[in-house]
Amino acid sequence: MTMLPLRPYLAAFRARFQLLLEYRVAALAGFATQLWWGGIRIMVFAAFYGAHAAAAPISLADAITYVWLGQALLALQPWVADPEIGHAIRTGGIGYDRLRPLDAYGFWYARTLGWMLARALPRALLMVLAAGIILPLVGLDEWAWRPPASVTAALLFIPAFVLMTALAAAVLMLANVVVAASLNERGVNSILTPLVIVLSGSLLPLNFYPDAWQSWLHLQPLAGIVDIPFRIYFADLAGGAAAQGLALQAGWTAVLIGIGRLAMARMMRRLEMQGG
Repeated sequence: MTMLPLRPYLAAFRARFQLLLEYRVAALAGFATQLWWGGIRIMVFAAFYGAHAAAAPISLADAITYVWLGQALLALQPWVADPEIGHAIRTGGIGYDRLRPLDAYGFWYARTLGWMLARALPRALLMVLAAGIILPLVGLDEWAWRPPASVTAALLFIPAFVLMTALAAAVLMLANVVVAASLNERGVNSILTPLVIVLSGSLLPLNFYPDAWQSWLHLQPLAGIVDIPFRIYFADLAGGAAAQGLALQAGWTAVLIGIGRLAMARMMRRLEMQGG
């Protein structure tokens, strides 16, 4: 299979990725904010473990690593639609996308991936430096971001990270389609943000929720964006459980991409361009 058919999509990804990397001050500001909130969340966890350590489903060290991972990869979480899509809808720029001899879903998906990764990777590298290297050096080892639990966990985290990114982009594409259909991103963002924060495990690891909710929480698609890959990282999910987690991420990614493609095709058929 030649790479030639993928070149326009890779070019769209690269162009968006390189453009977003230019916003270095925004990356530094985002990193500083996420570092601050990460410290606050860890202090909350430390207070909880100090009073109820026996009731906690994971160790404090794993909870701290969970927090740092979440703060490092916060920009990968699909809680707001791509703002460029909303801008294209309002200005009529979406008409150019209709004229391109490309698969519209694939083109938007590639651009969305570039947007997400360009925002997340610089902040993640800074977070590794701050929480994984500097904190131990200054004597705060118990608050540090720990490496993967084992070589196996590290190797399993690679496909888990790829799938969490693909799944997050699939969720975001659904939001983008809603924005294009409703002509405004505020409505979908107001619904998507709390759903992603709570159901992905970003606010709290899903194991902390009531036992009666566990089966549903671990099967719903947003678990694959945070909870599953992070628990693979510190080997709370290992062996067959890790394989099930990866399969769940891949399955939901395929399902949401399929739904997104159908929804986008329907939206594009009804799209009306006005003005000139």
